Amino acid sequence: MNRRSLILGLAAAAGIGAPILAQAQAAATAAAQGWPAKPVTLIVPFPPGGGTDAFARPLAAQLTKQLGRQVVIDNRGGAGGTVGASVAAKAAPDGYTFFIGAVHHAIAPSFYKLDYDIERDLIPMTPIAQPPQVIVVNPKRVQATDMKSFLEYARANPGKLNYASAGNGTSHHLAGELFKQQTKTFIVHIPYRGAGPALQDLVAGNVDVMFDGLGSSAQHIRAGSIRPLAVAAPKRVAAFPNLPTTAEVGLPDYQVSTWYAIWAVKGTPKEIVDRMYDEVVKALNSQEIRDIWATQGSEIAVMKQADFARFLNSEIKRWAQVTKASGARLD
Repeated sequence: MNRRSLILGLAAAAGIGAPILAQAQAAATAAAQGWPAKPVTLIVPFPPGGGTDAFARPLAAQLTKQLGRQVVIDNRGGAGGTVGASVAAKAAPDGYTFFIGAVHHAIAPSFYKLDYDIERDLIPMTPIAQPPQVIVVNPKRVQATDMKSFLEYARANPGKLNYASAGNGTSHHLAGELFKQQTKTFIVHIPYRGAGPALQDLVAGNVDVMFDGLGSSAQHIRAGSIRPLAVAAPKRVAAFPNLPTTAEVGLPDYQVSTWYAIWAVKGTPKEIVDRMYDEVVKALNSQEIRDIWATQGSEIAVMKQADFARFLNSEIKRWAQVTKASGARLD
């Protein structure tokens, strides 16, 4: 319980609610009006260069313009994003630390024994982006130029291909396992400490395949350093109109999207959470952010806080079912 909640609770219990309640509300309002009085930190639970980073940094830059205070990124990678989430959950609830997480954090409860609860210890605010996942290969290691030839090779050579992920229990990992299950292929999983290092190794030619968020792969696809085979979305992406969907290449049930979102630390004054929510929505509606998101093949994905809380809960249940059905584990 934070200090403000304690004051309000004691005031109500003592029967002196009105005067003290009004004073507490006034103090909280004043604190929110003076916020931010110093830099604000966004904890990103993966190393630089991954999908989360690709959306967090432009958002931080836009928020810096709007708030008049520096909004800084603190990368805390490890254990499929759970290290950074744990750090965020234990941060001071003073309105100066927020958390940029992803679909990985709805998957993590199915894989890890966590020292935090994503629903209990952090306040879900809103998704910020929802790019589809894309199946990409290193063109020097994989000769296949389309999904048909890729599947033919994979089925004829079980275990010879490998795929990189952001770590055990991440969406990259489960997307790969789901792909293997649906296509009846065997591709070796290689976990990394974040999507950034995994993608770097794919570009460098040290691994064969990746089931990545389009946001982080887009620049490398344009550069020709990795080859996309299909986007796991119901329709083609405007930024890559020639890239077929998984349904178009014969995998209609393979639909995987990545979402990224922002949370506040539990106990952060409601007035500050509401102010930050409004600022994030304003930033996401700015032309600068819309243009960046479009180049990364992502849609703006704003929700009301209560709606996002319900969505998060449904995602935790959904990925638990996928994990069980696929047999994926921390290997």
